[in-house]
Amino acid sequence: MYVEQIYTNCLAEASYYVESNGEALIIDPIRETEPYLKKAAERGAKIKYIFETHFHADFISGHIDLSIATGAPIVYGPTAQTAYDIIVANDNQVFKIGHVSLQVLHTPGHTPESSCYLLLDESNQPYCVFTGDTLFVGDVGRPDLLDGKMTKETLASMMYDSLNFKIKTLPDHLIVYPAHGAGSSCGKNIGKETYSTIGEQRRNNYALADVSKEKFIELLTTDLSAPPAYFFEDARINKMGYLPIADLRTMGLNQLSVAHLKQHIANGGVIIDTRNADVFEKGFVPQSINIGLNGQYAIWAATLLDLKQSIALVTEVGTEAESVNRLARVGFENFAGVLAGGFETWKSSDEVVDQIISIEPTDIFGYLDSHQVIDVRRKGEFDNGHLKSAELLPLEGFDTNTKKLDVNKSYLIHCAGGYRSMIAASWLKKQGLKNVVNVHGGYAKIKEAASELVT
Repeated sequence: MYVEQIYTNCLAEASYYVESNGEALIIDPIRETEPYLKKAAERGAKIKYIFETHFHADFISGHIDLSIATGAPIVYGPTAQTAYDIIVANDNQVFKIGHVSLQVLHTPGHTPESSCYLLLDESNQPYCVFTGDTLFVGDVGRPDLLDGKMTKETLASMMYDSLNFKIKTLPDHLIVYPAHGAGSSCGKNIGKETYSTIGEQRRNNYALADVSKEKFIELLTTDLSAPPAYFFEDARINKMGYLPIADLRTMGLNQLSVAHLKQHIANGGVIIDTRNADVFEKGFVPQSINIGLNGQYAIWAATLLDLKQSIALVTEVGTEAESVNRLARVGFENFAGVLAGGFETWKSSDEVVDQIISIEPTDIFGYLDSHQVIDVRRKGEFDNGHLKSAELLPLEGFDTNTKKLDVNKSYLIHCAGGYRSMIAASWLKKQGLKNVVNVHGGYAKIKEAASELVT
């Protein structure tokens, strides 16, 4: 038996490859099929099944393309309904690959069809459980992602039953393999580890504490931040089907000239510049939004932009395919293409170039009287310490929260480390605010350089 977690950092998402005696199964694949096809080919195995723990809301699964490529059927838990062919498994149904078995444990709560999969080894003994978004390290799946189709209280009640009558009955030594780690919005406060054990979670996870159902529902439904708007569209796409990844790559890698890019802008299209912030700030195509590949690029793009908007890309030469693939993972399917030759092509064409001024934290004192400080971190980060004069405008709501800003005023933007603040600064410049200054290093460096200014 062979089990491998395949973790995608930019999505904080874990998929799984399980193999026995030349047969393999995949759980919760990302949109690209290559990691799984390559793994199976390297190990001389045939992919027999593709399992989904639920309809994912934060990324587009690769289940359909992988099924077409391998002939393997797609398996969902009870109650699942899709626009394509699947096996709708029964609770406790068992699927075999080689000398091991996978047992379906229907665990509604995050969604109605949510299911965990219990892996039984060659001796038919429990080895691990793939918990999807039912159980995370230190947390459980949020119950508010059905967009009004079912109340969060109803789903939280289901989650209570799933945890108490399915998860907590499993042996303490059992390995827990969840679908997400820290950084995912599918839970409230997911731990940094990407796997655990039932025993560890029984001791340390608030959701597995022995409390009444009423208290549990209150805990699970309190202090939930608004889910990103794209979650509902991603869930719909995963349920109804999507364009093949090969088609998206063809569109996304379409080579655009400077003239094409200018027409794209004139038509109301969006430009995403995927270069690192310290490169972007020195020069970029006007109206570009900087979302660097060195961070949670796809998540922020989907959080801030409408998935249906036409997207053109400006990238470092050699990163074009990665820039397209990662956007496709979260549901972007309307690509205009990529600027051929990158920003240097624009610059060498004598077109207007925009810039963003950034300062070091030690220089912040000279700006406080003339610039309004905007902190774009999350509320929890802000509450743990912030500049006394700062206004909190979390990046998650920038598309609406920034409409109240005065285009004639000057703003000093910072986040925790500098990644989000450059996204925010470029967003504000696109909206017509010209007097925008970014702080290198973010709050982490500000509190070292100007401790007397923070609270």
